Amino acid sequence: MHAVIMAGGKGVRLRPYTTALPKPLVPIGDQHAILEIVMRQLASAGFTSCTLAIGHLGHIIRAYVGDGSQWGLRVDYTTEDSPLGTMGPLLTMLDRLPEHFLAMNGDILTDLDFGDVLRGHRDSGAPLTIATHVRTVSIDFGVLSTESGRVTGFAEKPTMDYRVSMGVYGVSRAALARYTPGLPLGFDEVVLDLLADGTPPHAYDFGGYWLDIGRPDDYDRANAEFTARRGQLIRGA
Repeated sequence: MHAVIMAGGKGVRLRPYTTALPKPLVPIGDQHAILEIVMRQLASAGFTSCTLAIGHLGHIIRAYVGDGSQWGLRVDYTTEDSPLGTMGPLLTMLDRLPEHFLAMNGDILTDLDFGDVLRGHRDSGAPLTIATHVRTVSIDFGVLSTESGRVTGFAEKPTMDYRVSMGVYGVSRAALARYTPGLPLGFDEVVLDLLADGTPPHAYDFGGYWLDIGRPDDYDRANAEFTARRGQLIRGA
C-alpha cells in the first residue's frame, strides 16, 4: 500500500511555531514530531511506501525523514515550486502512483486505521473516499430563525454537530484524470465535480481520536493529552 502525505504548507495558523520548522515537524510531547507519528502509524498499518509532497522548508523534512528506512518505509519526494492547493500536488505524480492510494495531510493526530481506510476505498468502488469525523461547534450567541420580518424561532447559545473531512482520503487515479498537472486544485473542486457527475465520494465515518494540528487550540490539546494517549497513537510505545 502507498500513501501520499501533503507536507508543503506554510503553517500560518501555527506561527510562531512554524517560523523555523515546517508544520509536520512541530513537536508533540517531548520526543516526537507529528510526521514521525504518522510514519510509524503507516508502517504499522501495512503501508510499504510513501511520497512526501514538500514545499515550505522542505529541505528540513528531507533531512529528518531521509529514505524512510528508519520506519520500514520507502520514501520519495515531490516538490511544490508554487502552491498547488489540497489535491494539486497529486497531479504532478499521478503517473507513478498505484491505481488506489491514500492521500493525507501531514498535520493530523489520530488513531484512525489508515490501512482500513484504503481497503474500504478499494471495496467501495467509489472514485474518492473521505474519512469523516463529527465536530461540535459552540455558538456564543442567541440564534434566531426569521421569516418575512418575524422571529419564528430562538436557541440560546446552541451547539451544532457537523461531519467534517479529517484530511485523509482514499483516492483512485481515475478521480483526478480530468485535471491539468501544474495547476492548483482544491479538495472542494474535486468533491463538487464528483457530485455533479453523479459519482459521489464514499464516506468512511470514524468515531475515534482526531485532532487537526493546524488549529492552535488543537495543537495545545494534543500536547496536553499526548502522554496519556501515546500507546494508543504509537503502537508498541
